[in-house]
Amino acid sequence: MRFTVHTRNCYLRYCSTIFYKSSRTISTAIYFALASFFIASYAQAELPVPSHIVAPVGEHKGENVPQPIEFPHNTHVKDNKINCMYCHTYARRSKVAGIPPTSKCMGCHKMIATDKPRIQKLTEYWENGESPRWKKVHDVPDYVHFTHEKHIRKFVFDANFPVEDVQQVCGLCHGEIREMTVAEKTKPLNMGFCQRCHQANGGPGDCWKCHK
Repeated sequence: MRFTVHTRNCYLRYCSTIFYKSSRTISTAIYFALASFFIASYAQAELPVPSHIVAPVGEHKGENVPQPIEFPHNTHVKDNKINCMYCHTYARRSKVAGIPPTSKCMGCHKMIATDKPRIQKLTEYWENGESPRWKKVHDVPDYVHFTHEKHIRKFVFDANFPVEDVQQVCGLCHGEIREMTVAEKTKPLNMGFCQRCHQANGGPGDCWKCHK
């Protein structure tokens, strides 16, 4: 469950009501323990921003892109702690992050969760020698030259940032993927968004760096 500010406030009001009605039996210490628990849960639910990065401001809300299989990012990233770059192998060395080949998926799913409809559909693709026709979600215009490799190098490798926490860097542009099933675009990825990030984090300001 994802805690929002509204959810947190509701829980705090709920705790206050319990304390008021049961003040003879519930001590103040228990009340504050409950309140602290929900505040901590809220804080932990938010993906932290690495201390060496100033996160660009901007939100996007649009239509979700349907996919041939409802890939559960939350199961892989949040529950099983699989690193983003294990599946998106090219992110550290290429312009594109890359989509894993079906063979990589089947490396696990020949044995894991074989009874799940999603995996059965994936297996059908595999047995037919096909790959799911995944649709791009985080897209930019053709005249924009964005490279994952340079951003991963600057914010992860050059900064000696722990690779196991790379989702915090990825989340700056891709949002809270760990809370999603199918990826949704939650950041605008427009010129203003990119400029704010470059200005705050020492990125290049030359037009030709991004527009080829």
